[in-house]
Amino acid sequence: MATEIKVWQIENGKLVPKDATMAETGRTETKDLQSWIKSNPSILGEDILIIGEKIRTKAGELDFLGMDKSGNTIIIELKRGELKPREAFAQAIDYASDISSWDFDNLSEVCRSYRNQPLDEYITENFEDVDLEDISFNQTQRILLVGTHIEESLQRMIEWLSDNYGVIINAVILKYIETKSGDELIARTMIIPEEVEKERTQRQQRKIPMSDEPGRYENDELKIRLKNYLSEDRDTPRRIKEILLPLCLEHEPVKRSEIIDKLVKNGEAKDEGQAGRILTTISRELGIKQRDYLRQVIHYEKPNPWEKENYKIEEKYKSIIKDLFTELKISKKE
Repeated sequence: MATEIKVWQIENGKLVPKDATMAETGRTETKDLQSWIKSNPSILGEDILIIGEKIRTKAGELDFLGMDKSGNTIIIELKRGELKPREAFAQAIDYASDISSWDFDNLSEVCRSYRNQPLDEYITENFEDVDLEDISFNQTQRILLVGTHIEESLQRMIEWLSDNYGVIINAVILKYIETKSGDELIARTMIIPEEVEKERTQRQQRKIPMSDEPGRYENDELKIRLKNYLSEDRDTPRRIKEILLPLCLEHEPVKRSEIIDKLVKNGEAKDEGQAGRILTTISRELGIKQRDYLRQVIHYEKPNPWEKENYKIEEKYKSIIKDLFTELKISKKE
């Protein structure tokens, strides 16, 4: 049976139904709901940040992109009126399939455009108890469909996919209420209880394998992998290429404080605090297991399990790095 929210106001000891629609009171569902979600995303659930609005994807324009404190992206699709299977469900799945391929730098650019802050800074400011080193960004995608009521078949699909296949999908049904005194209220219900969805999300969360083991590639293969990585159009590879590697070529070992100073000096960060957060993303990138070719070239010490320090390039690889810098500059000019 489709979910329906009914509300009564107690007047003189009697229950009086309140069924006024937003349109009847001069509200517009899409415009006003969008405004309320932007100002208070907690209406959609706990620990949700909105990091982007009207996001361009290969599947079309997504209403909102959110993120929870575990780094999961949240595809938020707002529908006027009833949530219908073909219109709401299929489109949201299409959005999620595209966004699943986005990395931290893509998400940070979205956040920067919308919030005027990079993602790491926005996360740190709003989730004070979160350590960026512990977050696996965008390893799981959550789908949240938002409307004023839901078609029975879509509710059935959501429950079936969630119960049997672990798809992290839910629907938020919002009911607009205007009381006799003119007060306006919004009631909310969820198809999947929030605590159940959170538990299932935690089970689905995949951790990115991390390692401190260096690669064992021959020079030709190593050079190809490094060149491909340093040519990526992302902030982190660019910062490794423009900040970390040049510092290591100039002198060794390179301390964290020197990298932070350089990030500020080069305009990558406005202050040491932001530079420290950027260095955390660089440090984490070096620790991703599949980036073993980076660790083959860039060595570091770990005075603490969570901290990298004293970066340096092994002598036999310095010529490879210098050759790559030359090639990348040439290709850039071309």
